[in-house]
Parts: sequence; structure tokens; C-alpha cells
Amino acid sequence: MIQIKPILISVVTAMFATAVVSASAGDAPKQGGTLTTIVQPEPVTLTPAANTAQPTQYVAANIFDGLVYYDLDLKPQPSLAQSWTVAPDGLTITFNLRKGVKWHDGKPFSSADVKWSLENVWKTIHPRNRAIFENVANVDTPDEATVILRLSKPSLPILSVINGVGAPILPKHLYEGTDILNNPYNNKPVGTGAFVFKEWKKGEYVLLERNPDYWEPKKPYLDKIVFKVIPDAAARAAAIEKGEVQYAAFNPVPFRDVERLAKLPAIKVETGGYDWLSPVLYFDLNVENTYLKDVRVRQAIAHAVDKDALAKVVWYGYGKPAASAVPSTLTSFHDATVPKYPFDLKKAEALLDEAGFKRGADGVRFTLNHDFLPYGDDYKRTGEYLKQALKRVGIEVNIRSQDTAAFIKRVYADRDFDISSSWNGAFPDPQIGIVREYWSGWLGTKTPWTNGSGYRNAEVDGLIQAAAIEGNPAKRVEGFKRFQQIVQRDVPTLPLLELRFFTLYSASLRAGAQQADQSYGSLKNVWFDTPPAQN
Repeated sequence: MIQIKPILISVVTAMFATAVVSASAGDAPKQGGTLTTIVQPEPVTLTPAANTAQPTQYVAANIFDGLVYYDLDLKPQPSLAQSWTVAPDGLTITFNLRKGVKWHDGKPFSSADVKWSLENVWKTIHPRNRAIFENVANVDTPDEATVILRLSKPSLPILSVINGVGAPILPKHLYEGTDILNNPYNNKPVGTGAFVFKEWKKGEYVLLERNPDYWEPKKPYLDKIVFKVIPDAAARAAAIEKGEVQYAAFNPVPFRDVERLAKLPAIKVETGGYDWLSPVLYFDLNVENTYLKDVRVRQAIAHAVDKDALAKVVWYGYGKPAASAVPSTLTSFHDATVPKYPFDLKKAEALLDEAGFKRGADGVRFTLNHDFLPYGDDYKRTGEYLKQALKRVGIEVNIRSQDTAAFIKRVYADRDFDISSSWNGAFPDPQIGIVREYWSGWLGTKTPWTNGSGYRNAEVDGLIQAAAIEGNPAKRVEGFKRFQQIVQRDVPTLPLLELRFFTLYSASLRAGAQQADQSYGSLKNVWFDTPPAQN
């Protein structure tokens, strides 16, 4: 399997080049057609206010527009905000909103919706945004098309997180005065985006239809989008091959099928559109566990995991070993000098012995439970790899599987786990996607994908909080490098791979990635040369 890597990458590179050309060809876009895509697993909710799970954001990006979207250079471009200005001292950000925009129920969109969402969602319940917007002291709305953020201290990452799913804007008239987390509109969302929610048939599909009143002329081009729930990997591959599914993101099929599908003339493969995410695969080590609370045990596990083999054998080259909590894709912040844990079984054994956990007569030191992210076979095989790796140093691993809701409850609410595997987006700034894994302020909130390890470190908390208010870019970089040194020494979370996701789509679909956040962006620019026949 190791030899598959160069074949796959060369195929994907070639197909990605074709995708970009086809998407920018001179033919005028054509209206019409129903796009069938895959959402796997099925979302728990359809509104990304408090749940930032991949399936939720994938669907919601077509329902909710953000203030901006991000181009291929990760620069913000106008969406609901036509323009914006940042004061020289960084303490005032003014957004000039697009006029004439309507919510899907016909009510006018205004600055009041942005103000309410910031104060009641972004600063309170959104997993990524509390630390980013906490310095917004006041939100002024001098008129319906102007939003002024007044900050007590600068917050440089704000402009990197205000797309549709990064900072979702909810309709004030449907949420004000309600229990936001249990509002019925979370599962029948009303947005301002290019597509309108029509139906969610649990276990089968989510149906969106074209927004006839969308603010961008002629868009979207598609009439409908059907997000099909197809739990079986072989069935997903077959549906794509038969043309029943025309678009599928986030590694929709097993790696072994990619080379075969990429060679078919009716299917294209690309890896663009994930740049804004900078995804990182990791293990959370529950520091409250009897064994894992000893840092030597966590360091031993780090030495027992061969990241190169994990990248090549399990992930087929669609990822590279991660060296630090902040991935190398964030070049300004990444620290390559952090403590390293090269694959070394003898070192792992020595650390476990030193911690007092000797092998028993059966060769076993102790047993741990592993809960893997239920997003497909890649994560299950990662768990199986962990089981094999730790067995070699005397640690038995029980692998447990469950659906997404049960996984979230077990790991982040009940904390009934030892090791969990998942992935987070790092995004363009560590303050957005990385620090939530380490900041103790999230503990006890039961918020998904925040501090799963249960880690507490006063210096790390201080560095995180200082970075949130530091207006000097150089000092922020210095602080984040110190942060990496500490968490890489303590290893509450073990970064594994910097992932490279891929997308499969029909050759009749003009769908090349046109923005850096395409994987969590609207499909309003997508169109068919020849719409598929509908069943």
C-alpha cells in the first residue's frame, strides 16, 4: 500500500489542474438541474451556531451567507458585507452591509441581525469564537446597513473567521427571547443564502431549493441540492461511479477507490477548497484517566505511534506527519523546534516502566478504550492502527464505535473515554481553531471539539488569553511559539497528521474550487453542462 502514494498524488494533481480549467472555461453558466451530493455522517443539527461538526457546516454553508468569503489567497471578499474598514489602532471595525437582502421567510436582513448574532451566538455558544470576539465591548448599529464593532483590545483573527459557518448570522426575529440551543429553527434553518431549506428526511436526505430572491443576480444556477445520507462506503463509491451522486467532498470513498475512480472519464478529483480549514488529525488523551494523567505515559504513546506509517499506510499519502499543535500550513506561527517524539518503541517502553506500569505475566501493562470519530472508514482504520501500535508496548486498546451524537456525548459531555481521535480545522490563525483544544475555559461546558483531553495549564491559559488581545503580530507569534513548546511537552493532545482532503465530482459539473473555504462554502457558483436525468 505504501507504493500507492505517488500514484494517487499524481492522479489528483492532474485532475485538479483539469478541474480549475473546466471551472473557468468561457462557456456561459447554464441554469437548472438537481445536484446530488453526500453528507456523511448525517448531521445532528443544520445550524452551525453551537455545533461545528463537519456535516452541519457542509449543509449550512448553502443556507447561511457570511459577512465575507475567502479567496484562494485566504483574503476576505465581500458577501453580506460589501466593504469594511479597520481603524489604525485596531479597536474599531466597521462593516457596510449589502442592502435589499432578505431572509428566506421574506423578512429584511439588517445590522440588527449581525449585532444580535455576535452578542448571543459568537461570543457565547460558538465553539471557535468566544475567544475571538470576547474583546468586542460594544456593537453599534447607526443604521440598518452599518455594523460597528468597538473592541476593548485588538483581535486580529476576527477578519479570518466571518464567513457563513465561521460566524453564522441567525435571524433575530426567529431567535430572540428563545432557548437558542433548542430553537426549532436549528433543524429547519432560515438563512440569507443561495439555497432555501425545504425538507430533512432523517436517515435519507436533506433537500434545499434555489432561493429565487437571492441578492446575487442569476445565482444560484442549480435548482436543487439533495444531501444524501449513505453510511456504507462501498455504496457511496458505487453511487458516484454510476452518476447518481455528482459531487462529494471530505474523502467520500475509501482511499483504495480513488485511483480507480479518478481514471474514469466521467469523474474528476481535486484537493482544492480546503485551504481555509488546514485540517489536523489528532488523538485526545484523557488526562483524568488513571494512567494517562502521567505525562510519561502520554509521551510513551507519542513515541509508540509511527506517524510516517500512519500517513502512508492508513491515509494513503493524503496527509503528512504533524510536528506541532500548530500545523506547518500556518507558516508564520508554526514552531519546528518543539519537543519531538520520533517513533521509538524502546523509549516508549522505558517511559512506561519509569511511570511504574510494568508488563504483567501476560505482557499487558493496562487497557484503554478508544473512541474514533464516526465519519467513515479512515477514522476506524486510524483506531485499528492505534490498537496495533500500543499493543507492541504492552497497552491493550478496546475500540468503540457509535454514531456522531453518542460520540459527542461520550467524549465532551460524559467524558467516558480514554483516547479519542478526531480532526479540527486550524484555520488561518491558531486563535480560531487550535487553542480551543487546550484552553481550560471550555471545561465543563460540554461543547463539542473543545478541550477533549481535560487539560489545565495556567501558563497556557495565559498565553491564549494574551494572544486574543495582542495587537502586535510579532508578539502574538512569539506567544504562540511558547504555547507550542508547552503543549508539545505535556502532550494532552497528540497531533498526528496534517490532512489533505479530496473531492470527487461529475465531469459534467463545473465545480473547480473557486475559493479557499469552498469545502464549507456555498455551491451557488456550480452548474451543469448537461444536467443529470432525475429519477
